[in-house]
Amino acid sequence: MKHIYNLTGRSVMYMVLLTAVTAFAAGCDRKKDKPEDQHGSPAIQVAEATVDSVVLYKTLPGIIQSATTTNVVARVNGKVLSKNFTGGEYVRSGQTLYTIESTTYRNAVESAQASLASARSQYDYYTKQLAAMRKALEADAVSKMQVAQAENNLQQAASAISEAQAQLSTARENLRHCTVTAPSSGYISETRIDAGNYVSGEGEAVVLATIYDNDNLRAEFSISDSQYEELIGGTGGLKAQVYRDVPLSFREPLQNSYTADLYYESPSIDQSTGSLVLVGTLTNKDNELKNGMYVTVSLPYGVSPHAVLVKDASLGSDQLGYYLYTVDSDNKVHHTPVKVGGLYQDSLRIVTSGIEPGGRYVTKALLNVRPGETIKPVMTN
Repeated sequence: MKHIYNLTGRSVMYMVLLTAVTAFAAGCDRKKDKPEDQHGSPAIQVAEATVDSVVLYKTLPGIIQSATTTNVVARVNGKVLSKNFTGGEYVRSGQTLYTIESTTYRNAVESAQASLASARSQYDYYTKQLAAMRKALEADAVSKMQVAQAENNLQQAASAISEAQAQLSTARENLRHCTVTAPSSGYISETRIDAGNYVSGEGEAVVLATIYDNDNLRAEFSISDSQYEELIGGTGGLKAQVYRDVPLSFREPLQNSYTADLYYESPSIDQSTGSLVLVGTLTNKDNELKNGMYVTVSLPYGVSPHAVLVKDASLGSDQLGYYLYTVDSDNKVHHTPVKVGGLYQDSLRIVTSGIEPGGRYVTKALLNVRPGETIKPVMTN
């Protein structure tokens, strides 16, 4: 059976219009992919390399350290009766952290007190005896030898008092150590010995926990001797007071920004590493930084009064290094190798060679341009 399609004039008109609209839309899509001017050249965003006075930095790895790190230790023997803190919390200097069984040390204090009382009683006795002997000597009732013996007895009694006082002081100190207090303020680590355990701290102090003063921190880093020579630049020595507000950065962006004030340089170069240690202080904001965190220190070492700058996002890289797509006076694109320096104001990069001030370069659509291609530059700031 044959099928016969009867197309009216109106149907034919619709088909023609549909074909035209489809072709027009396809042409528009192609234009969106790569905008072209009336001569067929794609419109590409281009900027000029600018010049500015820029502070130069050396980026160096370092580590964050607490201003003070103090171990909490047990100095006596005995059972730990209580732990009075939670690991990670802030403790204040003098706060009671542990109590240790104290019976033995209380007994020692009482014994030392008794020995001291006995020594003082003997001293009183020999003092009176010596006075009597001296009077008797005046009446020739005793010999000089007997007086000398009385003087010796008094000296021994005085020595016994000193020894008993020392023993009492030691006993009281040991008893005091049965209550372990925070030696400094800061954030305390988790305990290493829980309540109920026995500690032997008399022979060697036993570390129970560690307190970190994270309010004020230090950034410590090292530079090589050649970098040091470049930093001082003939000034006769690194002047710590000049290096204020040295920028710091971390592996991941933090809520707060940080800078350090350098205050210390080691007095000599470490011959084994050929490096010099520098230390700066910084204030911890919201307890955000922790002891042991890695940090990158951006140490200023000079000023480039006429640094050439390009947008950092415009740089490409391959096995040979960095490059820009530069644009000549005929609007042709060139693959131009460049040498770069540090980042400036987070978005600009210093270029030390490869492009001159005012030189034009492609800023966007890097994948849509090819060396030798003629483009229609669209200038951007």
